[in-house]
Amino acid sequence: MKLKNKSLRIACDGESASGKSLASKLIGKKYKLFVLNSGLIYRYASFLIIKHKPKKTNLFLRKKFKKLNYKKIKNQNNLHSQIISNHVVNLAKQKKIRLIVKKFQLKIINKYPRIVVEGRDSASSILKKNYLCAFYFTCSLKVAAFRRWRDLRKKIALKEVKKSLKNRTLQDKKRRQNPLIKVPNAVVIRTHLLTKKQMIQKMSKEINKKLLLKYGSNFKARK
Repeated sequence: MKLKNKSLRIACDGESASGKSLASKLIGKKYKLFVLNSGLIYRYASFLIIKHKPKKTNLFLRKKFKKLNYKKIKNQNNLHSQIISNHVVNLAKQKKIRLIVKKFQLKIINKYPRIVVEGRDSASSILKKNYLCAFYFTCSLKVAAFRRWRDLRKKIALKEVKKSLKNRTLQDKKRRQNPLIKVPNAVVIRTHLLTKKQMIQKMSKEINKKLLLKYGSNFKARK
C-alpha cells in the first residue's frame, strides 16, 4: 500500500537539546513528512523582538506572523544563540504569544497532512489527539549540555550552557501555559542511551506498528 497520499501526523516533544530536532528531521526524511520545528518559531519571535524592540510586542508579532513563510524562519541564522535562548524562556510563557504562534502552527499543519511536529506541547496542545504517534525525548543533562555547547561552537563555557539548559527545562515544565509534559501514550526516547541508528529504529518500529493497525495487512513497513 502506498502511503504518500495518506495522512500521517507525528508529535515529537521533549527537553532542550534532547535530540528531538535531529530525530524529527530523520523521521521526516524517511517517511516523506513535512517537518515543523515549533521551538524555532519561538526563537524567531525572540529574534524579531530583540532586533526591532517593538513597544507593543503582541501587535508587532501578530503582524509579522500574518504573512510569514516558514522557510524564512528555517533560513534565519543564529537562532540558537545564547541571547535568544535566554530571551525565549520568558517569551514562551506568555499566553498571547503562544496563541499567535499556535495560529501559525495550525495553518501549516492544516496545509500538510503528512507532518512531524516537534516542540514541547505538540501532542498535548497543538495536535492534541490528532496524531498517529507521539514521542517524548529526554537526555541526561551532561550529554545534552555537551551537544548544545558543541552546536554553539564552544563560544560559551560548558558550565553556563549546562546551567541554561537545566533552567530552560525547569521553566518549560513549570509554566502555566501549555507546560512540557509527556502524554500518556507517548513513547519515551532516551537519546543518551541510544545511537542515532537505534533511535530511528525504535521510532520506526512504533510508527510502522501504528500504520499497520490503521491501514491493515496491505501496509508495507519502511525499513
